[in-house]
Amino acid sequence: MRLYVVRHGETQANIEGRYVGSLNPALTERGQQQARSLEAQLPEHIDAIVVSPLLRAQQTAGILNRNLQLPLLTMACFRERDVGVFEGLTQEQARQGYPELWAQNITRQWHVGPTDGESIHEVVERVSQGLIELMDTFAGQVVVLVAHGFVAKTIRALARHDFSDFFDWQLPNGNILALESLDRSLRNYSDITVVSPRL
Repeated sequence: MRLYVVRHGETQANIEGRYVGSLNPALTERGQQQARSLEAQLPEHIDAIVVSPLLRAQQTAGILNRNLQLPLLTMACFRERDVGVFEGLTQEQARQGYPELWAQNITRQWHVGPTDGESIHEVVERVSQGLIELMDTFAGQVVVLVAHGFVAKTIRALARHDFSDFFDWQLPNGNILALESLDRSLRNYSDITVVSPRL
């Protein structure tokens, strides 16, 4: 399977540097333009478009699909990471409002996350299961996945079997991560050690 991971276009929360997570902001005008410009960067032949259920991803996928008119397959496993009590906050607001959590570098811990949010392990688990489902369903085909920044970095690390730059690499809004092939050995993600650097 060839996979093209698209990060949704810009939202106002992205501009303001806020944790967006499970919140549901719409695209800005610039975000819509980013989505329109992506059309020329995708392969001519696409077999399927898969999309996160969140509005910003759905809007981006809808723009990309204007000419293709493919059915959009919504999969909840590719939603953005839920960061719990940090949702909607800037890093400075999170630091001031939740100093004990912030002192634990909580968003970068493997097995624990912010209160009411997801750990990295939980996100990696659901995303890896989603990838396996895609590989089973679309073997040998070309798939576009419209999702989120944390999902993209997770997929990249799983595909490379390498989490060494997990906290440094980021897919910008309205950009594409192209993966020419995926294999089922990503099942072994649980054996990976992730070092959590300080912010």
